[in-house]
Amino acid sequence: MKYAFDPELAPFTDMLTAADPHDLEATRHTMTDVARNLPAYESESAIEIVDQLVDGPRGTSLPVRLYRPSEGRSGGVLPAIVHLHWGGFDSGSIDVIDALSRQMADQVGALVLAVSYRLAPEAPHPAALEDSYTALTWLAEHADDLGIDPARIAVAGNSAGGGLAAAVSLLARDRGGPAVRFQALVFAQLDDRLNTVSAREFTDTPMWTRESAQVSWRHYLGELTPGSPSVSPYAAPARMADLTGLPPAFVTACEFDPFRDEDLTYGHRLVQAGVPVELHLYPGTFHASTAIADAAISRRMVADQIGALTRALNGAPSS
Repeated sequence: MKYAFDPELAPFTDMLTAADPHDLEATRHTMTDVARNLPAYESESAIEIVDQLVDGPRGTSLPVRLYRPSEGRSGGVLPAIVHLHWGGFDSGSIDVIDALSRQMADQVGALVLAVSYRLAPEAPHPAALEDSYTALTWLAEHADDLGIDPARIAVAGNSAGGGLAAAVSLLARDRGGPAVRFQALVFAQLDDRLNTVSAREFTDTPMWTRESAQVSWRHYLGELTPGSPSVSPYAAPARMADLTGLPPAFVTACEFDPFRDEDLTYGHRLVQAGVPVELHLYPGTFHASTAIADAAISRRMVADQIGALTRALNGAPSS
């Protein structure tokens, strides 16, 4: 199938073919290489970075990484962002979002908490979700010690991380907290049913294909069959019937991404449920095309995300 890719992205598409989703070991090695080769984020201001363990679900230890912007520059109590990494629920790590976490801390002026949640298929749903929710809870409970404002906490993520951010927002609503001020869902993985036009048709797109999504969901759902009625909406947020009472959202979709239609639909449904939403569709892009960091469209996508988080966490709360 031919795609009208953005002119700055098109030259890279042949070298960004989707990894074989059936070879998980190779995929994980690729993710490690990607993390090593991603462009670093250079800041003129100091960012303090601390790796630590927090108490996880059922007596486990949960590795997290804290990014704190320069105290002299930000001053006072900070907002915070729980940042959830991409990788199809079965690969990736906090290292793949290191540069973006640094950028968020620096440009938003927020404490960023990156979460090393457990990966499928070794730990299927709800492991990653419970780890992510535990990180949010820990952050809110330690607000005074961390110097953050518990009323200004956002959850954010790209791809699988965006799906987890949406699910954490649902879980926080339904468990009565902690309060989430904002959710940033960037080309998010939201729907295991894969029955949209984009999910059916995009079988040969760069970075991510229908087959990639199918295998990813099988890994994440464990013994459950993707598409079956037994799948929880906390695993696949697009299944949640009631989206009222959720935090304001920033939702993006890439034009040639299998997730395009589920992202647009979720954004529309949030609007219909009375949730304030900033919704973007980026023409000529494909899943995770922000990896081509120097392209103008990629810079704009990241700047839009940073801008939305900055407005949400440093301005007046949305009604």
